Amino acid sequence: MKTTVYNQKLEQAGELELNPKIFEITPVVELIQLAVRIQLANARQGSANTKTRGEVRGGGKKPWKQKGTGNARAGSIRSPIWRHGGITFGPRANRNHELKMNQKQWRKALYMTLSDKASENNFLVFSELEMKTPKTKEMSAWLSKISKNISKTAKKFLVVIPKNEEGIVKSARNLKNVKVIFANSLNVVDIMNSDAVITSQASLPIIEKTYLK
Repeated sequence: MKTTVYNQKLEQAGELELNPKIFEITPVVELIQLAVRIQLANARQGSANTKTRGEVRGGGKKPWKQKGTGNARAGSIRSPIWRHGGITFGPRANRNHELKMNQKQWRKALYMTLSDKASENNFLVFSELEMKTPKTKEMSAWLSKISKNISKTAKKFLVVIPKNEEGIVKSARNLKNVKVIFANSLNVVDIMNSDAVITSQASLPIIEKTYLK
């Protein structure tokens, strides 16, 4: 698959052949959905926790005698059916949310998401990506130009850089619609959450070396 290479002025600087083993894979919705579900599950902090009737403070004394009051019998003020009582079957911090997916499947799902972006002309390759001075305003204006001139449906961007480009990272970190990641840290969720993927030619060999095995 051929794609256009742009310079940072959004001018066409040539063409590039994308690796068909990564960028020409037919998407399978079920596999992508599974990869997203597993990644989100494994990202869960798992710290939600509620107390059972045995853990809530107090409630050791019987509220009233068993018979003779006319009230329903009760053994503790921390019963789950009482206000301020314990919680039955609530979330526990010791629950393990981890799910597993074999590496071959995960890579296939990654190829599919990249192929989908490339087929819709939303995988944009630039000859280089750099900003000598961090300027959020300049980054925002540049992305707006991309939305108007190249990827006309794009509002959310994933910027893939080969190494730590401080100018780009600092320019984008206050923009809600932009996320910057390294080429060796690609993942299905970030690609799916973006409308367009922006990268440089220098990132492509790293992507192939990291994920094409």
